[in-house]
Amino acid sequence: PEPGLPAEKSSSVPQKKYRVLVGVTGSVAALKLPLLIAELLKITGLEVKVVTTERAKHFYDVQEIPVTLYSDEDEWQLWKGRSDPVLHIELRRWADLMLVAPLDANTLAKLANGICDNLLTCVIRAWDLSKPLLFCPAMNTAMWEHPITAQQVEQLKGFGYTEIPCVVKKLVCGDEGRGAMAEVWTIVETVKRILEERDLPTQS
Repeated sequence: PEPGLPAEKSSSVPQKKYRVLVGVTGSVAALKLPLLIAELLKITGLEVKVVTTERAKHFYDVQEIPVTLYSDEDEWQLWKGRSDPVLHIELRRWADLMLVAPLDANTLAKLANGICDNLLTCVIRAWDLSKPLLFCPAMNTAMWEHPITAQQVEQLKGFGYTEIPCVVKKLVCGDEGRGAMAEVWTIVETVKRILEERDLPTQS
């Protein structure tokens, strides 16, 4: 059991299913999506779904994602008439926590300005602000250092979203500096901590 929790707590309380919606955008760091999902699924009682942008698909193999994955075409296939469900609203209702990893420069700019032109940005625009939304910026160092980036990150934090800061490393493009997505273990530990703060079982 976690430090400070009664040993019997996890066995005496029925396991609550906790639902995490992972958003993935078109940064090279999207290639870590299979590893991120695998690590999240090690958290007991966690159910995971993924919303991807079209550009993000370039960096990972859909066959390596063992959970339901939604993209823009699913939104339009689901809705045929007035009484049909709207996917971005259904996903917003389904999820208890949203994690956007990686969040590229383009989608960061969209979110900061309220643009919602694909399934992922529509889910986030409709997000219930009483639920946690975590974002993991990832971009080239030169993009990260542009003055507008800090403004847009602060805008998202102002909405109540939680930043999992990017890190310094040698990037895929060869540049070295800040801008790389936080390590997968850091992201997973942050998700666990937020679940613990909400008094939900997170033993893995």
